Amino acid sequence: MESPLILITNDDGIDSPGLKALLPALDPLGELLIVAPRVQQTSMGRARSQNGERDGRLFTRTICIGDKSWPAYAANATPALAVDHALQLFAKRAIDLVISGINYGENVGSCVTVSGTIGAALEAADHKIPAIAASLELETTAYHEYDQTVDFTVAASFVRYFAGLILGKVLPDDVDLLKIEIPAKATKDTPWTVTRQDKLSYYQPVAKLRSQIFDGPNLFDHLPMKGQFTNENTDAYALAQGLVSVTPMSLDLTSRVSLDELSRWLGDKTISL
Repeated sequence: MESPLILITNDDGIDSPGLKALLPALDPLGELLIVAPRVQQTSMGRARSQNGERDGRLFTRTICIGDKSWPAYAANATPALAVDHALQLFAKRAIDLVISGINYGENVGSCVTVSGTIGAALEAADHKIPAIAASLELETTAYHEYDQTVDFTVAASFVRYFAGLILGKVLPDDVDLLKIEIPAKATKDTPWTVTRQDKLSYYQPVAKLRSQIFDGPNLFDHLPMKGQFTNENTDAYALAQGLVSVTPMSLDLTSRVSLDELSRWLGDKTISL
C-alpha cells in the first residue's frame, strides 16, 4: 500500500524553523512534499497576486536536520499559490493532506481572513484536500522574524497527532480544515479543546506616530489582544486558558442566519430556491 503524500507549506517561508520542525515529526506518517514561499509572505491571506517579486519562479532546496534530509521547493509566490505550484508542478500523485505551518504567532479571532497560514490551507481545501493550519502562540511580538529561541517541538507533536487522525478517517461534513493553535507554554500533556472562531479583532492595527503623515511610508504595528476573548467557547478563550485550540473551518462563509428570516427582513421579494 502506497504511503500518504503530505504537502507541507508555511507562509513564513521555506526557511522558517516552524516548517523545519514539522519534517522529523511528520516523516513517519508518509512521503513529504515541501513547497513554500521563498521569502516571508505573512498576512497574505489567500491572495493570488503574481506581480513584482511574486513571479512564480521556482528554486530547489535541500533541508537537512541531523542525518536526515528532504528535497524542497521555494516559490516566488503567495502561500496559496505555493499550494497550487505543489499540486500542478510537483505532486506526482494525489496529495492526501496539506499542512500549513507551524506559524510564528497565533491566528485567532477575526484575523483568520488575513492569515497566509490559513489562506494556504483554504487553497488546499478548495481542491478537496483536507488541511491543517497550525500556529504557535508567541510570548513576544516578533512575528516576522526567525526567532531561534522559539521551540516548536511541542507544537509539532500536536500537529503530528491531528495529522494522523485525519489520515485515518474522513473529516466530518462541512469541515474543510482544522485550525490548531498551540499556547506558548504548552507541554505535550496540555489538553486540547474544540472551539469556534472568536469574533474578537485580535490584532489591533496601530499607526506608528510621525510628525508628517505624507513624508515617507506609513506603517502599522499589529498588537495582539492577549488574554482577551468575546465568548468562552472560542479559540481566543482557549489560548487565554492555556489550552490547545482546535477550530473546524469551512469554505462556506455564509452567515448562519435563517435565509427565510433574512428574506423577510429584505422585504419578502426574493425567490425561494
